Amino acid sequence: MAEAADFQGTSASPARRWLRRTGALLAGAPLLAGLLQLPTASAADAAGQDSARAAAGSGSVAVAVDSLTPSAPTEGDTVTVSGTVTNKGKQTVTDAHVDLQVGPPLDTRSSIDALARKSDDVQGPAGETVGGKYTEKFPALTPGVSEPFSISVPVDELDLGGDGVYQLAVALSGETAAQPWDQVLGVQRTFLPWQPEEAGTKTRTTFLWPLISSSHMVAETGSNEQQTPVFRDDELAEEIAPGGRLDQMVSLGKGLDVTWVIDPDLLASVDAMTKSYEVRGVDGSTIDGAHQADAKRWLAELQEAVAGEEVVALPHGDPDLASIAHHGTSVTGTLNHLKEATDVIDPTIQTILHVKPSKDFAWPVDGAVDPSIVKVATSAGADKVIARSDSLQDNLSYTPSAARPIGAGTTAVVADARMSSAFQGDLTRASASTLAVQRFLAQSLAFGLQTGKQRSVVVAPQRMPSVSQAQAMAEALSTLQGGNWSESQDLTAAARTKPDPAANTRVPSASAYPSSLRKQELPQAAFEQIAETQGKLDKFKVILTRQSRVVTPFGRAMEREMSTTWRGRGVAAVGYRDGIEGYLDGLIDGVKLIQKSETKLSGRSATIPVTVQNNLVQGVEHLRLRLTSKNPTRLEIGGDAYEEQPVSVNGGHAQSVKFTTSANANGRAEVVAQLYTQDGQKYGAPVTFDVRVTEVTPTVMLVIGGGVLLLVLAGFRMYTQRKRAAAREAAEDEAAEADGPVDAPRNPPAPGDRQQEESGARAGTPEQPSDPAPDTAAESADPSGTGERVDR
Repeated sequence: MAEAADFQGTSASPARRWLRRTGALLAGAPLLAGLLQLPTASAADAAGQDSARAAAGSGSVAVAVDSLTPSAPTEGDTVTVSGTVTNKGKQTVTDAHVDLQVGPPLDTRSSIDALARKSDDVQGPAGETVGGKYTEKFPALTPGVSEPFSISVPVDELDLGGDGVYQLAVALSGETAAQPWDQVLGVQRTFLPWQPEEAGTKTRTTFLWPLISSSHMVAETGSNEQQTPVFRDDELAEEIAPGGRLDQMVSLGKGLDVTWVIDPDLLASVDAMTKSYEVRGVDGSTIDGAHQADAKRWLAELQEAVAGEEVVALPHGDPDLASIAHHGTSVTGTLNHLKEATDVIDPTIQTILHVKPSKDFAWPVDGAVDPSIVKVATSAGADKVIARSDSLQDNLSYTPSAARPIGAGTTAVVADARMSSAFQGDLTRASASTLAVQRFLAQSLAFGLQTGKQRSVVVAPQRMPSVSQAQAMAEALSTLQGGNWSESQDLTAAARTKPDPAANTRVPSASAYPSSLRKQELPQAAFEQIAETQGKLDKFKVILTRQSRVVTPFGRAMEREMSTTWRGRGVAAVGYRDGIEGYLDGLIDGVKLIQKSETKLSGRSATIPVTVQNNLVQGVEHLRLRLTSKNPTRLEIGGDAYEEQPVSVNGGHAQSVKFTTSANANGRAEVVAQLYTQDGQKYGAPVTFDVRVTEVTPTVMLVIGGGVLLLVLAGFRMYTQRKRAAAREAAEDEAAEADGPVDAPRNPPAPGDRQQEESGARAGTPEQPSDPAPDTAAESADPSGTGERVDR
């Protein structure tokens, strides 16, 4: 049954096909007559046969088509179909044979989809068997055993008619003990595009070739002048290594006419790997990266591949536009991050690849759009949105060209959903890859045969194709570019194509956005955490002497936090955000006040030192340290309740700031030290400590002064008394000499005896109460008290 979108110009089958079918009917007439003469089977037998046939419909033999060459044959070609047949049943299949069956051309693109959904259904539509010598036979197929097959047939023997997409089926037929008649036990259907001559009007095909990877770099960098970057894992090295995913993307895309779609973050990450870098291990430690050679080789090959080709650059980190539109716009600063991610495109791409990229395109996930997504997509400067036809749908019998205006000066470039999704899924098996290639080519030819007018089609595959998917894409695109119905076109040219006036230009509402995609979006909490990290960074950067060493790596890391690559990886996304914020908290805590114990203040005034520690590599400035007394009536600081002083500390150093204090009364006073930025914002945690005031009061001073005066007076009195006693003794001695006989000589004691006498007299003299105490007490060897003692 033909649908509205029939192929234009499809001709009838040649006469020899009609003759072959007529001959088959005539040959089968005697057999049919014989069958009619057989006794009528009982109801039980009929039921058993029906049951057997139903069982046969499930396909007891798996047929895998591993290769079909050429994928799009032309006149004079020989088509070779190779693969394997595997007996999945429990009975041996006898008289087995593999045949090729060619069905009628498929009139619509939807009929191609329908056939692809039942490609291995033995009860599905069957074509005409080529037969003859183009059959491969097997005496027996043992259960669980696979047998290879390969059939080569000249394309002329396939009896293909006019241009179109033909069903090509590989069928395994045979008998089993339970079902002793020849029947199809397994089948695999695929598609054979047939365009033997150059098309009068070729389809202009744009194929996007994405170079995107997940986020690998973190905000942490080394303390050296080069700021050695740190990677969260070593997966990027595996992707760019020979045979890796990104290595294959570059080597396969090099010889194709494609539009390269590149995330600048990927280039910046690989460029960082060309020099010294570190990789963080599972235990948190870092090791030196060792893949500089692979990074240099990969970048050199990419530079060669993109030379002269169109390069479309996404914002740095490939931000998730749908998540931003649905959950991020209500959070302050989110759109600023998107703009900054766009601003770094040119310097990154041009510096590394030496080409000027186009940054006019925005690419939402799977091309799904709604008004809010379009608004966000264009907010950073893009005026073209890569949508997809299953989102921006058309109610037409044909597929219109990709470009169309959607208002406000914005152009939607609508990628074809069928062709864009052709290479999804597991294509590691050769059979799956072959079917994907043939289906893609079939859809491409069917697109071109819908109308007689030239149209453009855009293919936007998945963002991060696997190696097997990339290989299938390259094979299909190579065949397409060497075929007769398509020609290459870059994305910018496709966007300039004159729009089809009948094409839909109305962006679907938010309610039409696929729920499966909405479930994978970043939640609002993610954008709130990013905003919190940005707020901390804004406060931190104002004190730094070299802000770029911190602002740049953290800015790029926060852009990676919004990446589309976090879809379906919620736990990993949270871990990445927590790691970035935690590292910033550690840097902020590197500038802090040293804790103080209780401080003792003796005297009416003194200075109190407070120490600021800077554990960062770079110096800090534009800080003020405020010391506040919680009880200014007892303890004043700087003549008031508080005092502030500027602080500048070199990297890896500490600085003590001294504050003058005045005590008005004895007791404890609580003091708080707090760092502030120049704009009056608190920085870091405060330090609280007690100051114990031990000021000497005036009464005590009078008592001490009176005691000192008494000591002085007592000493003066003792001095006068001794002087008077000495004078009296001298007078008595003179009188005694005058009264004694002249010839009576005095016997004075010897000098030594006199010294002993005086010494003995002094030793026996008791100490006077008024004798002064020593001026300085002996030093104590005991440890000081717990509190600091601050003297005047």
